[in-house]
Amino acid sequence: MDELEEIIQSLTQELRRGTLVLSVLSRLGTPQYGYTLVKCMEDKGIRVDTNTLYPLLRRLEKQKILVSEWETDGSKPRKYYKRTVLGNIVYESLLKQWMEMTDCMQKLLGEEKKEERRGGADEE
Repeated sequence: MDELEEIIQSLTQELRRGTLVLSVLSRLGTPQYGYTLVKCMEDKGIRVDTNTLYPLLRRLEKQKILVSEWETDGSKPRKYYKRTVLGNIVYESLLKQWMEMTDCMQKLLGEEKKEERRGGADEE
């Protein structure tokens, strides 16, 4: 992999990391266990490795943002996670921040595109 690809891959990974908590919290308004959470996120185009997901779930549980409960009625035990009342407050706050940031970014990037079309973009 050349240097440019490494830079892009690293920066893309930082962007994904920054959105992972919000992505996970968005799915945990109802109880989910790890595998279904991974599949649901993949179905929405968000790849998450289980080695990243499970430590995140444990951290959010420790922060009392999530609560877990073991389901032992099925063929094998599964640990289900769900947002707590605090988790709902945190999620709503992060969601509001996300909406504000994406709105600002769309305006910022939209202005850049307009400048490029007019030929007025600054070049380094």
